[in-house]
Amino acid sequence: MKISWKDSGDKASYDLARFSRMFNLRRPDHFPRAVIDATCAGDVVAGVKLAIQQNCQVAVRAGGHAMFGWSLQNDSILIDLGNWKEVVVEADSSVAKVTPSTTGEELNNQLQAYGLMFPTGHCPGIGLGGFFCFKVVKNWGWACEKIIGVEVVTATGELLLCNDKQNAELYWAARGSGPLFPAIATRFHLQLLPYPSSGFLSSTYIYPSALYRQAFEWVQSIVPEADEDTEIAMTAFYPDSEHEVCFKLHFVTMKSDATAAENALLKLHQSRPSGALRESICQKESLTHLHEEQAMANPDSHYYHTDNAFLADTANVTDVLRESFLGLPRGKSYALWYPMYPRSQRAVSDMALSIPSNHYFTIYTISETENAAAQSSKWVDMTMAKIREHAVGSYVGECELKLPHEWYWKGQNAQ
Repeated sequence: MKISWKDSGDKASYDLARFSRMFNLRRPDHFPRAVIDATCAGDVVAGVKLAIQQNCQVAVRAGGHAMFGWSLQNDSILIDLGNWKEVVVEADSSVAKVTPSTTGEELNNQLQAYGLMFPTGHCPGIGLGGFFCFKVVKNWGWACEKIIGVEVVTATGELLLCNDKQNAELYWAARGSGPLFPAIATRFHLQLLPYPSSGFLSSTYIYPSALYRQAFEWVQSIVPEADEDTEIAMTAFYPDSEHEVCFKLHFVTMKSDATAAENALLKLHQSRPSGALRESICQKESLTHLHEEQAMANPDSHYYHTDNAFLADTANVTDVLRESFLGLPRGKSYALWYPMYPRSQRAVSDMALSIPSNHYFTIYTISETENAAAQSSKWVDMTMAKIREHAVGSYVGECELKLPHEWYWKGQNAQ
């Protein structure tokens, strides 16, 4: 087990370990007492016991994509899981057992050989350990609902298996508590889905800013009638060839056969508003292509600032989000609206995650310099303060956790 100490050993090695794989260049200036390169459950147990011996806190890093650098805590023992990647597939039962630093791309690349998939996010570099708070595709439900078990190391260094039959409280917390999970996950047991190889299609429409209202109100109107296996999103961004913000309306359907997928997308196509700058209808899609697109939209070696909100169902979403969409800073930044309906209207599984909202909105500002990042951060904070007047909460995975717990977890879950 490799340990890099702050006050002894090579400073360059310590700094390399401290920032290892951290995606965002916007990082807290914090210094762990030591960084442990964990490559097995025994290393995690040893790291926890070292922290007990040293009388200090434990921090954990899985994939390094946490935008606010939660893994960097002063005077802590940082247990870095980044070099521990294992995937075991039990194809007969459609179950995978996966270590937290394994990315969604890495997992799905292996699963496709078995004709299986797991509904991870499109961004390829995010470790599963930091991902499981979110992701929902229409009627499929939350990704963390597909966790059927989790192996953890407790604060006393005990290794436990948690599921609905044993250690149920930790199993409940593992599905939605995010950075406040009171243990260290070492392996997830996941229920898998069939890979829709023949019925994986997408349609894309790019609209100019002048058609913001028409495009946004159209996509909101079709959500209730859209096929349950179709993912819907609207993104504001600046195309390389355009000087004004444009809106990408993206529909990805995953059906068992191509005809059903094509029919689902053509039904939506018939009611689209005119005036699109570009259209791409019923194109063959794949997880690989979706990962490639997201990698391009989220480049390495940049300064990121993000915030998000779940909007109240009573809000006029088009008006509430207008300023944030149309006022997006120029460059590589983008803003995203994602409908949670109809899953948001159904009873949530017995787990920590609980978000009663039909609408999710998030902003990612992407800057090349610290000065530009500071200006973008001010804009995000000002913009989101206005939006929160019409919101009911935020996704815990990508915000600074400055508000009371009741903002991120509802009712008794917050307690």
